[in-house]
Amino acid sequence: MNKDLLHFFYKTTLFAFLVVVLSSCSSGYTFKQSQNYSKRIKFLVMHYTAIDYEKSERVLVDEGGLSSHYLVPESNDPSYGDKELEVIQLVHEQDRAWHAGSSYWQGRTDLNDHSIGIEIVNVPTCSYSQPKEQMGANSSQRFCVFPDYDPKQIELLIKLSQDILARNPDIGPTQVVGHADIAPGRKSDPGPRFPWYQLYQAGIGAWYEQQDVDFYWQYFSVAPPSIALMQQALADYGYGIDVTAQIDKQTLDTLSAFQAHFLPWQMNAQADGKTASVLFALLKRYKPKKAEKLFAQYQELGKAKPHILVLGNEQLLVEYPQQNPSSRIDVNNKYRFKSYQGRGEIIIENINAQRAEIIVNGETINIAEPLLAEHTYRYSLARRTHDGTNTLYVKSVYPEDAQLRIRIPAPTLVSTDKERIDFSSVDELIEQEVAAGFPGAVLGVVYKGRMVKLSAYGHARKYENGGKTLASPQPMQTDTLFDIASNTKMFATNLALMHLVSRGLLDVSKPISHYIKEYTGQGRDVRLVEDLLTHTAGYPAVVDFHRVDNHLGQAYYSLNSEWTKYLITHAVPFEMMRGQRHVYSDVDYMLLGMLVERITGMPLDAYVETQLYGPLGINTMAFNPLQKGFTPAQIAATEIHGNTRGGRIEFDGVRNYVLQGEVHDEKAFYSLEGVAGHAGLFANVESVAKLTQMLLNSGSYGEVQLVSPNVIDQFIKPTATDESYGLGWRRAGNGARTWHFGPYASPRAYGHTGWTGTVTVIDPEYDLAVILFTNARHSEVVGSETRFEFKGKEFETGKYGSVVTRVYEAILQHRHSNS
Repeated sequence: MNKDLLHFFYKTTLFAFLVVVLSSCSSGYTFKQSQNYSKRIKFLVMHYTAIDYEKSERVLVDEGGLSSHYLVPESNDPSYGDKELEVIQLVHEQDRAWHAGSSYWQGRTDLNDHSIGIEIVNVPTCSYSQPKEQMGANSSQRFCVFPDYDPKQIELLIKLSQDILARNPDIGPTQVVGHADIAPGRKSDPGPRFPWYQLYQAGIGAWYEQQDVDFYWQYFSVAPPSIALMQQALADYGYGIDVTAQIDKQTLDTLSAFQAHFLPWQMNAQADGKTASVLFALLKRYKPKKAEKLFAQYQELGKAKPHILVLGNEQLLVEYPQQNPSSRIDVNNKYRFKSYQGRGEIIIENINAQRAEIIVNGETINIAEPLLAEHTYRYSLARRTHDGTNTLYVKSVYPEDAQLRIRIPAPTLVSTDKERIDFSSVDELIEQEVAAGFPGAVLGVVYKGRMVKLSAYGHARKYENGGKTLASPQPMQTDTLFDIASNTKMFATNLALMHLVSRGLLDVSKPISHYIKEYTGQGRDVRLVEDLLTHTAGYPAVVDFHRVDNHLGQAYYSLNSEWTKYLITHAVPFEMMRGQRHVYSDVDYMLLGMLVERITGMPLDAYVETQLYGPLGINTMAFNPLQKGFTPAQIAATEIHGNTRGGRIEFDGVRNYVLQGEVHDEKAFYSLEGVAGHAGLFANVESVAKLTQMLLNSGSYGEVQLVSPNVIDQFIKPTATDESYGLGWRRAGNGARTWHFGPYASPRAYGHTGWTGTVTVIDPEYDLAVILFTNARHSEVVGSETRFEFKGKEFETGKYGSVVTRVYEAILQHRHSNS
C-alpha cells in the first residue's frame, strides 16, 4: 500500500470512529435495540404531475405548498432540455413531503406521515364535448387523454422503486399505490395508462393470478356479489370506503380508482362480475383469510351458482339413459349428426356399462365387449357414414341402469381433389383480368367438408411507394393475408356476439344500456342490441372521427381509442328514429365491438384471437398483424397512395405510402388503434374457410363448439322489414343481392363483403362456402377530383358477382353429372 493511500485510510477510519464515539457521548444514553418496532415508511405512492418538467419543478420546489420525495422527468419535454433523463430527489426519504393530502389506505390516514411520494411528468391533452344546448344537460364535460408513459422514464421509475423498497422493507406489494387509490374521487393519478403490470413484473406492487380470476368469474359472471360485499372487499383490500349497500358516489369513485389500477381496459365504474373477480383474486393472493370469509358470505346469500357453459365440445352429445324420454317409444335414443362419406368418429365415455348396442346408419358398430368402467373408447365411422345427415341409435345398454356418454365430433375441413370439380371457367375469368391489369386474388371454395379449390392469382403487391410499378412484383400466395375490411364485422364481432349469446352472456333483445350502463340519454335507453345488428338504430352511416372537418364538427375529432369510444357511447347523435329504416353503419359495429369488450372484460382482438380462433387451431387471423409477428411480405397490399385516393384527399396525418399490413379503414387506424368492431381484421382464405365450415356444421368444428345451432338460426334468419338483412349477416334472400351472391344462391345463403375487395358466401342448402379475397384497391385511382374509382373495381373479379356465379355453375354442373 503506498504512503498516500495509507494516510487516506487512516484519516477516514479515524473520522468514522470519532463520529460514532461523539454521537454516543452527545446523546448521553445507552442504546439497546428493541425487537418491538417497525419502520416509519409504510407506503409508496405514485403520482403524475399533469404539467411539464419546468412547471413541476417550480410547483414542487419553490411554490404551491406541494412537494414530493422524487420527480421523474420524461423524454422529449422541451422544458427539460436535451439532458440525459435522471431522477430528481426533492425531499429526503426520512423527511415528510406534502404529496398525499387528505388520504387513507389500509387503516391509516394522512399518508404524508407514512409514505414516499414519486411525481412522474405526464402531460395530457384535454377536450370538451359539445355545448349542453346541443347535447343535453350533463353532456358537456372536460375529458383529458394522457399519453403512454415514456419507456425510458419507466425504466428510471422501476430502478428507483426497487431501491426504495430495498431501503424500506415494510412496504409490501399492496402498499404500492396510486394517488387515486388513497384519495378516490379527489385524484385520478397516475391514470389508467400507468404500467402497473410492468412494475409488478419488476417486483413492485401487487397483481392477481389469472387462475383465481377464472375461478371467481365462474360464479360472478352469473351473479355478481352484492354492493355491500363489494364495498367490504374494497375496504378489506385497503380503500377508504364505507359499507352502505348503496351505489353511491364514494362507491363509484372507488370502483373507478380500482379499475384504473387493475382493469384499465374496463373503466366503467361498475360493480360487475369481472371487476369482482379481479378484486376477490387480489384478496385471495394477499389477504386470503378475508377472501375466504367474503366468499363464504357470498355463498350464504344463495348466489353461488357456477357458470355452466351452454356449449358442449362436439356437434352431438348423447347421455344414456336419456333424460325425460318420450312416451312415443320409437323417438327415444335416436339422434342425427352431420358427416361425410368415409369420415367421422365416435367417442364412447363409459361410466359403468358392460355392453352396448350402438347403430349408425342402420349398422351395428363393433365395440369392445365387455366395456371397462370409467374408460373412453374412440372408433372410426369411416365405413358407415355418408354425405349429409347420418343417424345414431343407442339400441340397448346392459345393465339397464348403466350410464355412458357418446360424442361425435363435427367434420373438419380437409383439402382434397376427390370431387374433381371443373373450375376452369372461374380460373379463365380471373387470369384474363390479371393479365389485363387486375392486381390479385385468392379464391377458396368449401364444398361438402372439403376445400375443393384454393388458388392464388396475380400479385400481392405491384407498386412501390410513389406509385411506380415494382421491378419484381410480389406474387400472390394461397396463404397471403388480406385486410378483410367489413368482413371483420362478421368473422370477429358477429362471431363473438354469437358465441356470447350461445353461452348465455348476451341477450340481443335487451337494451344496449343493460350491458353498457353509461349508454343513456337522447334516445339511447330504448335502443336494443338487435337494432345495431340490423342497422336500424338510427346512426349515421359513418363518422370520420379521424378528421377535424368531419360532418359532426371538431368536437368529434379523435385520434385516441379511449376518447373515440367515449364519443360513441355519450355523444354521437342519431340521424333518424329507431327502426325507421336500415342504414348500413360502421358506428353500429364500433359500438358492438365495445359491447363484446364490456361483457368479456377483454379487448376485442384478444377475445376473438384466444377464445374463438385459437381453439380451432387458427393462427392466421389477427388485428394489427405487424405487431403480432407477421411481416408485410405475408400480407396483400391495399391502396397505393395511403388514404389519399391518388392525392385527391388530404387531412392531418394522412398516409401516402403503400399500405401493407396496416388496416386501411381510417377510423379503425387513426381513431381506434387498429382494433375496431367494424374493420381491422386480417386473415387468409384458409382461416376463414375453417370458420365457414364451422358455421355449415351448425356451430361446431371437430371437438370444439363455438356457437349453438339455434343461435345460428337466430342470426341468419331474415328481418321482418328487409330479407337481405339478418342479425349482422347479409342475406341472398330471393335475389335481393345478386351482385354479391349471384343468381343461383339459395334463399338461405348469407355472407358479407369488405371494402378492400373481399367477399364471403355461405350457403347451407348446397353445403357450400365461397371466399374470394382480392386486393382490388391496390390499383390506380381514375376519374376527376370529386368523381373517381379504383381501377381494380372496374374488373368483374373486383365486383364479386361473376366469380361467385361461375363457382355455383361449376358446383351445379358437378352435381348434375353425378346425379
